[in-house]
Amino acid sequence: MNQRENSGDRQSYFEALYRISQQVNSITEIEPLLNKIMDIAMETVAAERGFIVLIQGENLTVQIARNISPSIAQDTSLPSTTVLRRVIAEKKPLLSQDAQEDPRFAGAESVVLHGIRSVAGVPLVIKDRPIGAIYVDSQHDRRLFTAESLEFLTAFANQAAIAIENARLYEGLRLENIVLKKEIARTTTFGEIIGRSPAMEAVFNLIAKVARTEATTLIEGESGTGKELVARAIHLHGPRKDKPFVALYCGALPDTLIESELFGHRKGAFTGAISDKMGLFEIADGGTFFLDEIADLNPQIQTKLLRVLQDGEIRRVGDTRVRKVDVRLISATNKELAAQVKRGKFREDLYYRLNVISIRIPPLRERAGDIHLLADRFLKKYAAKMGKHITGFTGEAKKRLRGYAWPGNVRELENAVERAVILTEGSLIRAEDLFVPNPLGDEDLGLTLREKEKKWVYQTLERMGGNRRKTAQALGVSLRWLQYRLKGWND
Repeated sequence: MNQRENSGDRQSYFEALYRISQQVNSITEIEPLLNKIMDIAMETVAAERGFIVLIQGENLTVQIARNISPSIAQDTSLPSTTVLRRVIAEKKPLLSQDAQEDPRFAGAESVVLHGIRSVAGVPLVIKDRPIGAIYVDSQHDRRLFTAESLEFLTAFANQAAIAIENARLYEGLRLENIVLKKEIARTTTFGEIIGRSPAMEAVFNLIAKVARTEATTLIEGESGTGKELVARAIHLHGPRKDKPFVALYCGALPDTLIESELFGHRKGAFTGAISDKMGLFEIADGGTFFLDEIADLNPQIQTKLLRVLQDGEIRRVGDTRVRKVDVRLISATNKELAAQVKRGKFREDLYYRLNVISIRIPPLRERAGDIHLLADRFLKKYAAKMGKHITGFTGEAKKRLRGYAWPGNVRELENAVERAVILTEGSLIRAEDLFVPNPLGDEDLGLTLREKEKKWVYQTLERMGGNRRKTAQALGVSLRWLQYRLKGWND
């Protein structure tokens, strides 16, 4: 190479280093960053193939590859792996201008098989600690890489390593921020699990035992019984308490979005996927993922969920890369999941994976002794929030609380007390402030629980002029729950 060519190479190398300082350091996500690093490296030294590996535990994992399959790049029998392990161990770059004649590759049949000529590898090092390496080669151009090429790649790798480390730190902060935002946005039925009844004591005992384990847990109970609260208690008293707790209500999203929400997606995977998105399983990595109303998942998602439980593997929508996650899964349902299995609506193998430990949350009608305890707690909460001096309930109001079946369970009770605090003018909440049906009279003593619930619902529906949305609000239940009940009674 003459002096003019050498000068031209140096100029292009300086320009490349300037580009990385302007472009790469502004990228805060790992995958786009690695793609940019790979593209700049290959373009600048005119390499034909290349890939980047990062150290994960004791392994080297191929993150990005160009014109070479990741599986081939990962093959430990190939000289590329030997080059990378050497530059990482010694934290020094390696250059071979003609690998066919280089004694360091003597006996490496794959050098001849793949026609490899020029080879270069440089370590990615942060504070004298190797985090990976960049590998490039050429199959056709002998002596393609020069000392100047290696000098550039080494300087380039130093900046790239800093950018990678910064992106990792930023991604960690971003994940923490996502979790914190979800915590702030989350609304809870009450601040802690409340109950002194024997039924709730049994639940508390089971939570204490389950929390100490990593067992996959299924929580069963009617809507409004506090299933997410139990899941949080398990998480907060378990070995993952310092890690994220992520919750998703499966019935809140259409099938077209649920897969992307759970597993994430790649840019362009579908209309509207304008950028890469991390799924909730990745966000929950190391912590606990709570899936509420899991019976609503479609068969395709059930299959993907089974893979997560069996192998700890996920794949983003539109992506070919398999990612490992370590998540404790807690699920919940207000349906009889075993019955769903018998009807063919839920995978039997997934059911058994989810149901390692089962916790049933009793409905409020089975723990009537807790009603006044809960009502008093809600009264104090909302009276303080609204700046009202309300000390308790009248005798008739207490009778009304105890006599109602609370089909919406604790959530309905809290809604009723909050409404009553708003409406009450005096220091005691009256029965008429509660806006719940009167206890059934003696003529209803022979009715079954299902018949009583039906009667209360229709009484409220009539008072609301047939408006289902207002009826659901008055009962403190979801519109979906009300429609499901009305449909069942009309069948």
